[in-house]
Amino acid sequence: MIYVGIDIAKLNHYAAVLSSDGTVLTEPFKFTNDGDGFKKLSEELSDYAPEPTIIGLESTAHYGDNLVRYLVANDYKVCVLNPIQTSSRRKDRIRKTKTDKVDTIVIAETLMMQRDRRYVTFYDLDLMDLKTLGRFRQKSLKQRTRLKIQLTSYVDLVFPELQYFFKSGLHQKSVYALLKEAPTPKEIASMHMTHLSHLLQTSSHGHFDKETARQLRALAQKSVGNSDSTISIQITQTISQIELLDSQIDKVEAEMTEIMKFNDSPIMTIPGIGYINGGMILGEIGDIHRFSKPHQLLAYAGLDPSVKQSGNFNASHTRMSKRGSKVLRYALMNAAHNVIKNNATFKSYYDKKMAEGRTHYNALGHCAGKLVRVIWKMLTDDVDFNLE
Repeated sequence: MIYVGIDIAKLNHYAAVLSSDGTVLTEPFKFTNDGDGFKKLSEELSDYAPEPTIIGLESTAHYGDNLVRYLVANDYKVCVLNPIQTSSRRKDRIRKTKTDKVDTIVIAETLMMQRDRRYVTFYDLDLMDLKTLGRFRQKSLKQRTRLKIQLTSYVDLVFPELQYFFKSGLHQKSVYALLKEAPTPKEIASMHMTHLSHLLQTSSHGHFDKETARQLRALAQKSVGNSDSTISIQITQTISQIELLDSQIDKVEAEMTEIMKFNDSPIMTIPGIGYINGGMILGEIGDIHRFSKPHQLLAYAGLDPSVKQSGNFNASHTRMSKRGSKVLRYALMNAAHNVIKNNATFKSYYDKKMAEGRTHYNALGHCAGKLVRVIWKMLTDDVDFNLE
């Protein structure tokens, strides 16, 4: 058996090859984090074919993701090691030395000592994609929210009466179409009635008619807003940015949906969990075997209770720790909200917590914790949801 330890970095990686008895067969060597570097690694490892080869690397940031994908695609057995394991091995060495070259050997030695190895699969690569897509989606949603707040403030200056005219508010396609063409009340008031009516009717798919256009133009004529060209430019540009984010979010969600449909995870049997929420949860959890107990997953999501104890005092009511993955916690809280609506067991549990005098958010947090334990069991044993 051949063991390969790889120390990951942003620009250059280091690798060393050890035999099953710990003999260094290839001294640590450097290869670049690109196609040429990956090819160099493959050529070095080809010298030991057809001897079975296992490659180990630490779980560090995202710099090793492309290498992992390359190795899995080329049928190598790859293990991603917990840095705590390699750190423990490093402390056992007599010489307290830490360099990239030494680390490759430490990683290979740690790999040799692993009994229950789990190799990276194509499913794991899909989970990596779901994590990346889910986090990008969250960032895009936050950006869009900020832009919508900015747009509201701009319209308040230019045409303050507008947001109260439309029952659904400013943020709808028909209003965006109107403001992109006529961002000030003066421009709206000067539009031909036929054109204004057609614009509203087309952009709202027939929801707004000629009477709506007539009322809107009359409102624009009486507006006390400031028809400042500098603000109108900001309005049109902000709408363009919002629409771009809308398009990006749609594409991300479509990709996440495709990945979820392909993998057909048991998590999709939970009533109330859709492809996007389920994808975010799976992506953030990653390999479920990292968590030997459900309480470990609970802590990773930051849903575990914080402990407050001093002397003889033990707090009876504590808040969730809110450590770990914010994205996972958000997805689980959102999922719990939907599961409560669709499952009698979770609805009963929620009602019980509310009856104890807890707030809605606190009761929802308890339901999210219960959902974590259910998800852990389902993913660990690969079973479907079975609570009535």
